[in-house]
Amino acid sequence: MDTPAADPRDLPFGTLPDLVRGHAAAEPGRIAFIVGDERIDYGAFDALMDRVAARLQAFNIAPGERIAVCAGTSIPYAAVFLGALRAGVCVAPIAPSSTPQQIAAMVADSGGQVFFSDGPVLATLADETIAVPVVRLDRPDEFEAWLGDARFAPVEIAPTTPFNIIYSSGTTGTPKGIVHSHAMRWGHIAAGAKLDYGPRSVTLLSTPLYSNTTMASFLPAVGGGSTIVLMPKFDALEYLRLAERVRMTHTMLVPVQYRRVMALPEFDSFDLSSTVMKFATSAPFPAVLKADVLARWPGGLVEYFGMTEGGGTCVLVAHNFPDKLHTVGRPAPGHDMRVLGDDGTELPPGEVGEIVGHSAATMLGYHGQPGKTREAQWVAPDGRVFMRTGDVGRFDEDGFLTLMDRKKDMIISGGFNIYPSDLEAVLAEHPDVVEAAVVGVPSDTWGETPVAFVALRGGDGAAVREWVNARLGKTQRLSAIEVVDALPRSAIGKVLKRELRDGWHATTNGS
Repeated sequence: MDTPAADPRDLPFGTLPDLVRGHAAAEPGRIAFIVGDERIDYGAFDALMDRVAARLQAFNIAPGERIAVCAGTSIPYAAVFLGALRAGVCVAPIAPSSTPQQIAAMVADSGGQVFFSDGPVLATLADETIAVPVVRLDRPDEFEAWLGDARFAPVEIAPTTPFNIIYSSGTTGTPKGIVHSHAMRWGHIAAGAKLDYGPRSVTLLSTPLYSNTTMASFLPAVGGGSTIVLMPKFDALEYLRLAERVRMTHTMLVPVQYRRVMALPEFDSFDLSSTVMKFATSAPFPAVLKADVLARWPGGLVEYFGMTEGGGTCVLVAHNFPDKLHTVGRPAPGHDMRVLGDDGTELPPGEVGEIVGHSAATMLGYHGQPGKTREAQWVAPDGRVFMRTGDVGRFDEDGFLTLMDRKKDMIISGGFNIYPSDLEAVLAEHPDVVEAAVVGVPSDTWGETPVAFVALRGGDGAAVREWVNARLGKTQRLSAIEVVDALPRSAIGKVLKRELRDGWHATTNGS
């Protein structure tokens, strides 16, 4: 065997494509990706990246310019993403779950000079105009013909070269393009190298490749030379079967996926003893669910709290701090996080306010929106720029952060602040409640009043409301419960509270 590929922790700055090159040189036959029945080793994948990079160069797409990708998970998708990076080209991955109008608008906004897609997405775009060349990833013959036989000419990639444009989920309005640099992503890869991603690890990912949630595990897995198993569509039982079969060592799941996996009657019959580390991010992770994961699933559990925009990240190493499962952990090394009052002044531990963060892991800005970039920032007295998270929380005396809610989701009822997360925690304790979300709706008497949307496994909403209100403070009590089959969620599991509010308004207005 050749000399092992470099460990990112040993390098001051590098690029992910260079790490892939090192893995291919060291062990070309080691499997890089598995998707369904398809697999590709590092040697072949590295060569495929070269072909993608060369073809983009043949299109005269220069370093720093962009392509857009909107397609289902596949090996060609991964090759296009990483091959573009090798050419210094910035990648704009777009969610196929977006509306056709949103997809077309994001392709145009990104300035992507080639649009990579597949049949299902293109079928939805029949009435939309995509004004750049389209390359299909789901037709092997067409993709092979597009690749051609151009030769790749190496390029120099600077730390500030744009790596990707990640579009916000749209849960808080029109998606904005969040631009990350190679330096920011290198920091993620280096941090991941400390979590045992390596040539003998097997990383199972079931969230889509356009998601920053996936990137938090995908990038360090590729950087470490892991075998990466991608699930194009999540199914809890199939996930467990796959994890057992491939002897999974690492995985990233969003909290709703953990809930679905742990709720399966068959869970305890699967051999998950190969698990080294599990990760979670992107949505509230109830303490009771974390405890269940720790009790029944081997390996460690790490939760990340932060924004796609970066700024500050908290990390909860749950297996080391079982008494802090109600928190999202402490700021990562080199991350400065603070809590601000309404007047913008810093608050002491125990006080509730908006969370802001500063670190080297911060976006370059919102693509083409400098005004929006400035709105997202708070400038400290010493001149350092912090990113506003839009979340409300408090630090305890040990430096652990407890999240309350999104700032916009806080309910002001009769002059009292009500945090939906407090009410949702009580709802979660009821044996008939599968999942619940609380939103504020207009009230002539109180200004706003809390309403819960719940999915039940039995019982009825009126009985649940009576039970919950008996356990809440007088100012917190639910004015109504709406029983639903399931909560509306984004593709990575975030509850779409705006849809719940809009639906309630439509119902109460007789629409």
